[in-house]
Amino acid sequence: MPDSSRPKRPRVIVTRQLMPAVEARMAELFDVALSAHDHAFTKDELKAAVADCDVLVPTVTDEIDAEIIGAAGDRLKLIANFGAGVDHIDLGAARAKGIMVANTPGVFTEDTADMTMALILSVPRRLAEGEKLMRSGKWQGWAPSAMLGHRVGGKLLGIVGMGRIGLAVARRARAFGLSIHYHNRRRLPETIEEELGASYHASVDTLLRISDVVTIHCPHTAETHEMVSAARIGAMKPTAYLINTARGEIVDEKALIAALKTGRIAGAGLDVYTHEPAVDPDLLALDNVVLLPHLGSATIEGREASGEKVIANIRAWCDGHRPPDQVLEGWA
Repeated sequence: MPDSSRPKRPRVIVTRQLMPAVEARMAELFDVALSAHDHAFTKDELKAAVADCDVLVPTVTDEIDAEIIGAAGDRLKLIANFGAGVDHIDLGAARAKGIMVANTPGVFTEDTADMTMALILSVPRRLAEGEKLMRSGKWQGWAPSAMLGHRVGGKLLGIVGMGRIGLAVARRARAFGLSIHYHNRRRLPETIEEELGASYHASVDTLLRISDVVTIHCPHTAETHEMVSAARIGAMKPTAYLINTARGEIVDEKALIAALKTGRIAGAGLDVYTHEPAVDPDLLALDNVVLLPHLGSATIEGREASGEKVIANIRAWCDGHRPPDQVLEGWA
């Protein structure tokens, strides 16, 4: 039975500025406190927020750990996350305190896959280096042996994690002539493998050893933390490229930097980092890596759709129902 005791106009605190249309709709529906300055909340600000609301709307920049959840008042019953990833939220602590967690899956799939494909194309063809050369004023004109990169078509793409985004990347990559190989916790149905011409690898080690390009599309969990380890990077082909638009913590960043410095692998394309927003200065100094400021989901359409999902989750909860995108036990 739906819970009729929930407030019809709940107190909602939003930690970051969202799209104007989303904020306007929230103001119509809820007793909402919007972010005026759009900075990541400090720990003290998060503690004050969870003590003063029915629903918290955080983003990836907010670390909702057990200490924060422990500071929550009795009225906090829903954390309606803006974004699909919930590795910044202590799900166990929330569950123990009877707080539901919801997210916004699916809305950034195509955007992140587009950005991944852009990196897959730009790193082997040295687009970032070429752009820097043009801006430096040092370009001397076309030459047969200048700025040579590698052809993408015909290469073997290793996809680590074949969820929504991994599948979307595979479909794009196949159109560019890459051979699709993947590792996933569960093997895809045979019909999808046939559609993509995809080959399954039960071992991520095997996949990384044979791939010309490796792209990461799994969530960050305790099991995947630094899954792309120094040993696994060391086993990759010296001509291989690593692409990461998932979470920085999945890759041993120091080991990756060492491999890029020594030429142990050919290059990397990164949209995420271990200590965001800080970026290791050694990465900034390298020419064989393309660095983006976490742009994977940065489209107007995606951000509006994510905000609408947040609203739908809150409204369902207010009406006494389970949020349509509630994060259940065993997420990831």
